[in-house]
Amino acid sequence: MPDAEDVRRVALSLPDTTEKIAWSMPTFRVAGKMFATLPEDETSIAVRCPKEERDELVLAEPGKFWIADHEAQFAWVRARLTAIEDEGELRDILADSWRQAAPSGLLDAYPQLGLPDPPRG
Repeated sequence: MPDAEDVRRVALSLPDTTEKIAWSMPTFRVAGKMFATLPEDETSIAVRCPKEERDELVLAEPGKFWIADHEAQFAWVRARLTAIEDEGELRDILADSWRQAAPSGLLDAYPQLGLPDPPRG
């Protein structure tokens, strides 16, 4: 089960990512644009997620994902760290959010970043 330090380490390993305290919590930004936060008690992360996908995630895995009331109008979802299987899943979640915030030049430079590994066969 990942913890707050794992979130910080994985987030900061993504290209052009910085950490900044905002609203009294760590936030992670790519090229200055926020893609993840580590809210108050550090038991969850908030990440970018298109609203259509967010609603599907919450319905499919309500023990893992939920929408905080103050984030409902935005394209963000929360994930409980205790429900994230391992560091690989944490990296997938953070990298997906990173891709949504990253400028096109970075996306072009790292086209495979965070995409699932192709099936082996």
